[in-house]
Amino acid sequence: MTSTVARRVVVTGLGIVCPLGVGVKHAWRRLVAGESGIVSLVGPDAPEHLRGRFDKLPSTVAGVVPRGARQDGKFDPADWFERKELRNFATFTQYALAAAQEALEDAGWTNKLTAAQKERTGVCIGSGMGSFEDIYDSSLTFGKLGARQISPLFVPRILVNMAAGQLSIKHGFCGPNHAVATACTTGAHAIGDASRFIRYGDADVMVAGGTEACVHPLAIAGFARARSLATRFNERPQEASRPFDRDRDGFVIGEGAAVVVLEELEHARCRNAHIYAELSGYGLSGDAHHMTSPPPDGAGAALAMQRAIANAGLQPADIGYVNAHATSTPIGDVCEHRAIRSTLLTDVRARPFAVSSCKGATGHLLGAAGAAEALFTMLAVHQNMLPPTANLHAPSATTGGARPDDDDGSSDDDDVAAEAFDLDYVPRVGRQPSAPLQHALSNSFGFGGTNASLCISRYVE
Repeated sequence: MTSTVARRVVVTGLGIVCPLGVGVKHAWRRLVAGESGIVSLVGPDAPEHLRGRFDKLPSTVAGVVPRGARQDGKFDPADWFERKELRNFATFTQYALAAAQEALEDAGWTNKLTAAQKERTGVCIGSGMGSFEDIYDSSLTFGKLGARQISPLFVPRILVNMAAGQLSIKHGFCGPNHAVATACTTGAHAIGDASRFIRYGDADVMVAGGTEACVHPLAIAGFARARSLATRFNERPQEASRPFDRDRDGFVIGEGAAVVVLEELEHARCRNAHIYAELSGYGLSGDAHHMTSPPPDGAGAALAMQRAIANAGLQPADIGYVNAHATSTPIGDVCEHRAIRSTLLTDVRARPFAVSSCKGATGHLLGAAGAAEALFTMLAVHQNMLPPTANLHAPSATTGGARPDDDDGSSDDDDVAAEAFDLDYVPRVGRQPSAPLQHALSNSFGFGGTNASLCISRYVE
């Protein structure tokens, strides 16, 4: 095992499959331009493969991976896999393998690897829910036809670690083979955990990220019953997800995968790899508060951010941008706003910072969200460009017709009545920061009170 002293972790490859498109160039261009990947699930404009399944649900919008040819920035399984492979790959695994292929090609870590190099390359890809469709369909089959009609591939297809497993098998990567399942924090935890495998000498290269594919009637029904989803913009799907905005009324479910290649710095230098950014810090925390709602003061989120900053050897005043988890729920956005203010607005702050949420454009990718947003944060640092918060017209803690995020009959409306959303949220269109962006945070929070924050820095030799 190699020494763990001062092992720095850098990003050398990026890949994404998301509602904004397939491929980093497609997705990033549309994100910065303020475009949306959220569509209606009903009527003539619904994606063909989803039509006729969502008509009676209270929320009929979603962030859907566009279907079509790869060269057009869309997804067709036939462009990526042999027909016989698809029997083994659930949709969430397909998305992960496609994103990973782009990331590996981008990093130049695909061909003619030696056995020793493969032994030092690991995989860490998680999912919040695995193959929801397989679970649903097989349950119906079992109830109607019995056990003999269940596919022998049922269990392997649904396991949340199968995306990581199939990627390891496909490329012969024999380093750590790890998967994370921490609800909506999954993607961030996967990337953070992978960075520690490199720091502690378990690998030199890690392929890390998150994936999800559960735009499904049952999933939407469940989140809707928890009063978590946007329901007031079904006729205007591209306006439905609106983080930090006065008219937000819930999140929009989404799907996709994002994968990054992480590499030990000297390893990357020795092969002249292109370096996007440095993963300089990683912070984790637990709310210890409620199964779905954060504490009103955002203490758990703040603790994760503080730990990421400290782990990077930085001060709060060094952070120039926060890619917020902000999902467009009435209370969740308030709690994160409070956490960001309490963490970054210090007495010694010398320059302003910006905050934005990508979920206005993509919807909430659940287990893939943290990975996609970390990837966008890496690009923000690399290109010195702030992605916008789509649909943000009137920043406000209070909302019209706001509902509690939980379903226990309580409400925090009185607690937010006097709140001022007074930060720079980069409304609607991306822009360059007022000062060169050196350090940024990417936040992710999940049900069960699980939090993560990644500190991403401009690479400096």
